[in-house]
Amino acid sequence: MESTFVVNIIHRPEMVPEYAEKVTGQGKKEDIGRKALLTESLDIFRFQQETAHKNGLKTTIQMTYASLFNEEAVEIAKEHHEKYGDEISLSLLGLPCKEFREKYKTKDFCIWMFSMEDKKAIVDDVFGKFHDTFGFYPESTGSYYMDADLINYVKEAYPSVKCAVATCWEEGPKAYHTCNNSWYTFMDGGPWNPWIPSKQNTHAPAADESEDSGIVAIPHLSRDLLACYDGNGSNFGTHPQNVLRGMIYDSKTWEYPYLYNLIDQYRHLADYNNGYSYNMMFVGPGWLNKMGRWEAPYELLKKSYEDGMAYYGELKKEGKLLDLTMAEFADFYRDKKTYTEPECALWKDILYGSDKQLFWYADPYMRACVNMDQGGAIVDLRPYAAKLEWPVGIGTKHVTDASYPFLIQEKYRAGYFTHYAGEGTIRSAKLSHNGEEVDLALCRTKASFIQDGADRMLKLDPVEIVFADLTVKLETRIHFVEGSSEIRFEREISMSDPDADLTLNEYMVACYGTTEYSEDMTSLTLSVGDTTIPYEYKCRELFDEGAGTASAVIPPINTKVDFSCDAEDAKMYVKEGYAFSPMFTLGAEKKIKSGEVVSTWLKLQKVN
Repeated sequence: MESTFVVNIIHRPEMVPEYAEKVTGQGKKEDIGRKALLTESLDIFRFQQETAHKNGLKTTIQMTYASLFNEEAVEIAKEHHEKYGDEISLSLLGLPCKEFREKYKTKDFCIWMFSMEDKKAIVDDVFGKFHDTFGFYPESTGSYYMDADLINYVKEAYPSVKCAVATCWEEGPKAYHTCNNSWYTFMDGGPWNPWIPSKQNTHAPAADESEDSGIVAIPHLSRDLLACYDGNGSNFGTHPQNVLRGMIYDSKTWEYPYLYNLIDQYRHLADYNNGYSYNMMFVGPGWLNKMGRWEAPYELLKKSYEDGMAYYGELKKEGKLLDLTMAEFADFYRDKKTYTEPECALWKDILYGSDKQLFWYADPYMRACVNMDQGGAIVDLRPYAAKLEWPVGIGTKHVTDASYPFLIQEKYRAGYFTHYAGEGTIRSAKLSHNGEEVDLALCRTKASFIQDGADRMLKLDPVEIVFADLTVKLETRIHFVEGSSEIRFEREISMSDPDADLTLNEYMVACYGTTEYSEDMTSLTLSVGDTTIPYEYKCRELFDEGAGTASAVIPPINTKVDFSCDAEDAKMYVKEGYAFSPMFTLGAEKKIKSGEVVSTWLKLQKVN
């Protein structure tokens, strides 16, 4: 299969770069119009542009509001558009400047956090100023995050816009905690690679034309899908200064093989996505400050940027890279992808030297993460099928929290490895024999990826489980069927004693939320067979042999989860949690014979 690796290189002449005023103006009273700051910002922007062009690469120039008032920045953009084919775009980052603060009387700078009234006014201001400056409206825009109401307004008022930077992958509590609890931008739970956002929720991809917001969304930075998930994403991305901030380089030689390995791992995703892979580089001028960033001197910041661009440039010369502007990419994406085609990533550790693998899957109905170090357990699950409407900003219930809620999230609601009581959220299985019990989450394995038509399958290496008087070999196959909103687990068993008494317990422990803090669970209902109970923290358990399905309805996130088994003799069950362990469990339990294959399904649906 011939593969295409696409790269978006985005620069912004941010006249008042994030963080930079404090550095440039150290020891002086704040002045965002300080001439030294503006001069340095333009110098850095010019350097970034020159570095890209020197390597034969096209860029997208995202003009900030502040830069539209600067004649020199405007002239550079016009010149590079004519000379190199760079796209002149418009960023909704970089709002702070004297003109903005005088008009809106605020230091807020995150467009999605404003009231809807202010969002519209700011968009009209910025787009109007852009049109006055260039004589046309932009074809792309962006921010760290753009909520659905904001995207819908931009598309309605400025239909030329076809592409936007719309979320920053896994910027939630983990990022907040590593910024001294000061970075109030929560946006966990979105796709890591480009997608078409639905009109209802930016994170949730559109399932068809009726849900299509009219734009193609790209992520703010291409992140390490393992290191970023386990730790602070800001340290692990193809933004070279992320790698320096994570201190992932040789301090003596100033070499950073991790950066190139990360770009290459993104190239490798073509193997799982019908020959298509994507990467982006989006570095604002604040990161190339003359006084240095983090512990890195300016010379290292500059070198890392030059080296990163040179790597992309070399790939282009070898015919292995397609450099597109954002607007060009939107056309490419719509030509290449269908609504229901999933985004898949079988990701391995390239930083810590472990054998750990995660598999990420996203489509219009769900986002899921499977952890091979936990026997193929699902450790993150977001119910996109609900297309949850989640207004964000001042005047809404979610002023700062733009995350898409989870049903399973091992980092915020534990996983298998929990404290002395209670359970963590996970989708796994247990085997029991003669009073001994083993959870597959304790059995490390590896996966290979197989695509057969609409079926994407993870085939896990068999694991061996040794009981006192029995050895069991178990193979797992996990199927994601395109357009189905379900995940199917197949378990195949062989035993040293074919007549041994062995029980398989397939289960899902879940809850809902966006942070570590538990939500009120009393609106939930749990069902098995003909019996339904309201969630009351009473620790109740219900079983029904032959029921076929156990279910939970979670009204706060408009979601229903069905858990089914293909075996008629399976005992389906639900478990209600308690205050110290505010989860619910859906499961299927059955006796299993050697050579038998048991299938269970997890299906997500929208409920009102």
